[in-house]
Amino acid sequence: MSNTEFIIRLPSDTPALMAEGARQMGICNSCRYCEGYCAVFPAMERRLEFNGGDLNYLANLCHNCGECYYACQYSPPHEFAINIPQMLGEIRAKSYKTYAWPAPLAKLFDCNGLFVAFALTLGIAGIFFLATLMSGNGVALTQVRSDGNFYGVIPHTAMAGVFGVVSLFVLAALVAGFMNFWRDAGENLAEFTRPFALYEALKDIATLKNLDGDSGVGCTYPGEQPSQARRWFHHLTFYGFLLCFAATTVGTIYHYVFGWIAPYALTSLPVLLGTAGGIGLAIGPAGLWWLKSRRDAATATPSQSGMDIAFIVLLILTSVTGLVLLALRDTSWMGVTLIIHLGAVMALFVSLPYGKFVHGIYRGAALVKFALEKRRPGLNLGSD
Repeated sequence: MSNTEFIIRLPSDTPALMAEGARQMGICNSCRYCEGYCAVFPAMERRLEFNGGDLNYLANLCHNCGECYYACQYSPPHEFAINIPQMLGEIRAKSYKTYAWPAPLAKLFDCNGLFVAFALTLGIAGIFFLATLMSGNGVALTQVRSDGNFYGVIPHTAMAGVFGVVSLFVLAALVAGFMNFWRDAGENLAEFTRPFALYEALKDIATLKNLDGDSGVGCTYPGEQPSQARRWFHHLTFYGFLLCFAATTVGTIYHYVFGWIAPYALTSLPVLLGTAGGIGLAIGPAGLWWLKSRRDAATATPSQSGMDIAFIVLLILTSVTGLVLLALRDTSWMGVTLIIHLGAVMALFVSLPYGKFVHGIYRGAALVKFALEKRRPGLNLGSD
């Protein structure tokens, strides 16, 4: 039975939270009732003590389903107060700030996630709007364009240049975060490139194996009853994102390799990929938001909620404005819709290294480490 009414307040400062994490992991390591539930528990069993790097690794290996909480005989109101999903969720949220680069941006998003997401979207859209007016091309914002030419509003060189600079910054921030995580996990970069480990990790990511539950009926999210809903909404989000990325990649090849200039026909590959991806990115995040609103409060992570919601909102805003832009590209609304869409896309890009998205990077790295550890003999006897 759910123990929602017994909610334990975890320490907010990092040293105390890590000490609490080590305490709970020590008790779990003695019990081992949940050892078959997910990758966290076999990884835990390889350790006799838990330092900060270990706990950050386990926290990002966790997929936050709650099954271990509902099965645990030591969960609240027991005096041991074991709540692994919530405890690892709090550590995971702090790991985003711990490994982020540059650190001040992580603090900004963490404190004001949803506000910053909307402010960035409107601010960037406003900059594009003013730049268009100042360039003397303001008439293009309301002009009916039967050819659907986006570059008639904002030149291709300007659009590609701005997004190129932002993309390089985001890539640098993501790489820096990954390197910080990987180094803190006690691994060297050469280990990350081992083919068998990459294969196992990518297989788990592509199938979302750990969201299938211990018995294959789904994970216990948002409540105690198993469901496949979270897995399917994650699939729609993940593959929707990949399809949109593929659409952008194909469009770039068309432009620079073949000299085929946008806009492309509705039946063209970039448009078909982008439409399918946009639909996935509208349904998937909306479904995850719905599930999150029904989450058992006993296993939820309040400190992570703000940036989670901000990321979901930006995904939905990006996909919906993209689909609306496609529908209105031959009307007088195309210019305004384009600017709003570009604002949403760039706001999403800038937020990637500091919120929920970065968990995908760290979780992928954690799965690689897990695959490596399975091939290593014996226990990790701690930091000494």
